[in-house]
Amino acid sequence: MRYIFLSLSFFVFLFGCRSKEKEPLSSQVGSEGLDSIFVIAFGSCNKQNIPNPFWDDILDQHPDVWIWGGDNIYADTDNMNELQSMYGSQNNNEGYRLLKSKVPVIGTWDDHDYGVNDGGEEFLMKKESQQLFLDFMGIPKDDKRREQEGVYASHTFSLPKGKVKIMVLDTRYFRSQLEKDENPNRRYKPNNSDDATILGMSQWRWLKRELETSEADFNLIVTSIQFLSREHGFEAWGNFPKEIEKLEELITTSKAKGVMILSGDRHISEFSASTLDGMSYPLIDFTSSGLTHSYSSFHGEPNQFRIGEVVSVPSYGLIELNLKKREAYFKIMGENDKVFQELKQAY
Repeated sequence: MRYIFLSLSFFVFLFGCRSKEKEPLSSQVGSEGLDSIFVIAFGSCNKQNIPNPFWDDILDQHPDVWIWGGDNIYADTDNMNELQSMYGSQNNNEGYRLLKSKVPVIGTWDDHDYGVNDGGEEFLMKKESQQLFLDFMGIPKDDKRREQEGVYASHTFSLPKGKVKIMVLDTRYFRSQLEKDENPNRRYKPNNSDDATILGMSQWRWLKRELETSEADFNLIVTSIQFLSREHGFEAWGNFPKEIEKLEELITTSKAKGVMILSGDRHISEFSASTLDGMSYPLIDFTSSGLTHSYSSFHGEPNQFRIGEVVSVPSYGLIELNLKKREAYFKIMGENDKVFQELKQAY
């Protein structure tokens, strides 16, 4: 299959489907030792009561970590017994059990595992739901996340050639009320109130500290909802424009190295990129969704930041970080090692 190359000063984009017989993108630019390569697999939107097709494929990629991007199960309930049972169903999935036994698992939640569709700070059972989420993630009872409000957390992985830091955000626990749009083609409109928030004050303070003090060569921010794509009228950071400005300013002023964003929620997968003042490389938002089901009737939507095309079939995300070359290889993956699209970026 012919590839299309887009040179945008900082990165190379290739799209199309590749079979597993082709060399991976990283091999095309020179193989490195294991002391400089860190592999991340991630995904979102996973129904616990239907087949989970990707766990064996993900294990074949030998990831160093698996990241849940939210909607890890579909519950939509304020009945905590039901929620616990649904988490149990996912934990009993044979493929997922095998992955957990071999790969560290981290992540965040989104609305359907939080407990209510498009839910935010108003959800009355959020404290109880948080404890069940932490149980699902295998977090010890004495971990500080058991006491804090929200499931946000930071994880640092050290290699001989450098460090990778992954900050998982909570976009549910503190999120202000969404504003309905009068336009029938859009669900929500921007909330421009000065006190409207996604992360809340305590989480913002935490994220500022994590970015400003980071010594990592790559800093990944995991947000369950899309950050750059904001024109579609569904849930996104675009519903809170002042929060977008706040995060963009923090990313640039913190001087954290190799910042990128991972997102989910939309039942589609795509790459988005934006150049921010003060950054020497574009900010990538890699959306990977969904693991068990997708927006199969997708016919297009605006996204001024999109690179390539939307993948609207089930998929998962794969990122290979080369700490020696300071390069990242992003791949939208399907079954049997199929690569739907891939992107290379230098940092």
